[in-house]
Amino acid sequence: MGLAVGFLEVYGLTAAFVAADAGCKAANVILEPFDRNKPANADKLPVPLLVTIKFRGSIEDVNAALDAAKRAAIQVTDVVSFHTIAAPEGDVNKMLHLSGFDKN
Repeated sequence: MGLAVGFLEVYGLTAAFVAADAGCKAANVILEPFDRNKPANADKLPVPLLVTIKFRGSIEDVNAALDAAKRAAIQVTDVVSFHTIAAPEGDVNKMLHLSGFDKN
């Protein structure tokens, strides 16, 4: 069986690093590359950049990492959204390795 994936979208890169650190310390997970999004309404957001953190591991570890990461992100900026996929399909797994940070 494949690894679960948990997504946490936060405002700003600093919150993403803090949340990722907390999640990795709280559970046996690995990180996929961060992703970024600058939405059309960026000027109205607390921080004009949304960053998605992706944790991989067992469903239990991913959920524990997400819980810790959410608590940490709220201390810096805030959480936009989060979700867990217990067993991502093959094409979804391929997409997890893509990152907007790789683009100029």
